[in-house]
Amino acid sequence: MKYMLLICRDEPVWDTMTVSERRQIYADMVKLSEELTERGQYVAGSPLHPSSSATSVRVRDGKRLVTDGPFAETREQLGGYMIIDVKDLDEAIAIAGRIPLARTSTVEVRPVREGPPA
Repeated sequence: MKYMLLICRDEPVWDTMTVSERRQIYADMVKLSEELTERGQYVAGSPLHPSSSATSVRVRDGKRLVTDGPFAETREQLGGYMIIDVKDLDEAIAIAGRIPLARTSTVEVRPVREGPPA
C-alpha cells in the first residue's frame, strides 16, 4: 500500500538551525531514501521551498483568487513529502518516525487512494 508522508516543518525552528545542522538533516534524509530505494519501498519525494514562496489559489463564485503564501495560518508548513510503498500503516509510521525532521516537526502519514473515488 502506498502512503504519503507529509513533512510539516516548523519553519521558525528550521530558521534557528545552523548550516551544519541542516546539512546533517539532508544527509540523514538521503540515507533513509537510499535505504528505502534498495528495499523497493521508495516511490518519490522532494523537499519544498519555504512557505513564503507559495502561491495559494481558490475559486469562489466562479472567480479565481490568487494570494501569496500558504492558505493555512499555522506554525508548521508543508516542507516536503515522501511517497512510500509498504505493507501496512504500522510500517509507514515506523518509517515516518525515522524522518530526521520528525524530531523537530510533524510528519503526517496518509494512505494514497488509487483508482476512482469510492
